[in-house]
Amino acid sequence: MTAVLYADEPTDKSLPEFKAEFPREIVSETKHSITIDGKPIAYKAVAANMVLKAENGKPRANIFYIAYIKEGTTDYSRRPLTFSFNGGPGSSSVWLHLGLLGPRRTLMTDEGQATPPPYKVVDNDCSMLDNTDLVFIDPVTTGYSRAVPGEDPKQFHGFQEDVETVGEFIRLYTTRNQRWSSPKFLIGESYGTTRAAGLSGFLQDRYGLYLNGIMLVSSILNFETDEFAPGNDLPYLLILPSYTATAWYHKKLSVDLQSDLRKTLDQSESFVNGEYKDALMKGDRISADEKRTVIEKLSRLTGLSPEYIDESNLRVPIHRFVKELMRKERTTVGRLDSRFTGKDADAAGEAFEYDPSYAAIQGPFTAALNQYVRSELKYESDLPYEILTDRVSPWSFRQYENQYLNVAETLRAAINKNPHLKVFVANGFYDLATPFFATVYTFDHLGLEAELRGNISMGFYESGHMMYIHKPSLIQLKKDLAKFMESAM
Repeated sequence: MTAVLYADEPTDKSLPEFKAEFPREIVSETKHSITIDGKPIAYKAVAANMVLKAENGKPRANIFYIAYIKEGTTDYSRRPLTFSFNGGPGSSSVWLHLGLLGPRRTLMTDEGQATPPPYKVVDNDCSMLDNTDLVFIDPVTTGYSRAVPGEDPKQFHGFQEDVETVGEFIRLYTTRNQRWSSPKFLIGESYGTTRAAGLSGFLQDRYGLYLNGIMLVSSILNFETDEFAPGNDLPYLLILPSYTATAWYHKKLSVDLQSDLRKTLDQSESFVNGEYKDALMKGDRISADEKRTVIEKLSRLTGLSPEYIDESNLRVPIHRFVKELMRKERTTVGRLDSRFTGKDADAAGEAFEYDPSYAAIQGPFTAALNQYVRSELKYESDLPYEILTDRVSPWSFRQYENQYLNVAETLRAAINKNPHLKVFVANGFYDLATPFFATVYTFDHLGLEAELRGNISMGFYESGHMMYIHKPSLIQLKKDLAKFMESAM
């Protein structure tokens, strides 16, 4: 392991000099190789922390990252560089790192279930390392990243603050490693898609750093589509196809709807765009006959009883659906991935006690990351690696008080300014956290001119929020991402 001490002079001489000792930047470099698509690839792994400083040299935060760089590259203007992060807020980058992109991945069953502990990592033959160099970023207070002593962590725990901090890391990494000439991509998952869309504008406007492409995994850009609040009927409409997919998976639909998932989803989406939308728009003006017809069709497309839908006033939020669908079996379904099921002590409860789909991945990914970083990447830290923490709460959206955050508008503006910017969106049919039809709605309302709408492409997978834990979806997603990156260059 190599320790590197950076002590740059302040760039702005008008600011008072900060004389405290600089935090140390610890860098561990190791050499590895992997075979992807039958071709051996030698690569360098860099596990390190970068100190972000104010212009007067005062340290503000330590950002932990892991980078994978293909060996033997002679022309970096042709070698893409991809920055990756997850969401939360409060999530480390472990999921995309050890689930999808990195050269090593957490061992799961092909369906995405956990193997018996102890857990381990294996070579990832679906890694994106044959297509791009990779940098996995842990935002402040996630992973090993922390505010430096004396700095209030809360200054980093907000939408705009987070975009600026991660954006500064990307600029500094790109500069230090002389990668300004490389094709550059972002990939984010869940709230990481919110961050990625925010960065699309920030990187362009603040640093003049233009991207080739952005990859969004389980996207949420318009928070109005996800907030089950009184007076906001939009989420109830947009989540219905995901309820249909879940009921289809657990065989809760009538026989005629169980044969073909895509055809069944077409019926659900058509109902949303027609009768269901009309019914919710009418509100209390809906007639008894119309309401009865809508209840019957909602029951048919969700597997819930007509009585339950009636008592819910045609509006079933996620926390009720995951508890009600299989209540007779005393079973709940997952929010991140509704293929997963769990058991609660109280089968009559209003909401599940825990998300069985998160419980299935938390242990394997946590153990795999902690073992891998120290044993294979040779990076040592006694800090707890924060996989998914609530230490960032409450997350600040102060710039968007009394309105819904909508970074789809930021993304639209970024594409208009940089018409070469391409976007790929990956969606899981069984994802109740960021429903696929809500994403379709968001991009249908992006407001791009006709000549730029081709910049957007999507993929759909028979899995959940982390669709890559499902091996068939992982294989397909790798193909889709590789094709997208090629088209974006």
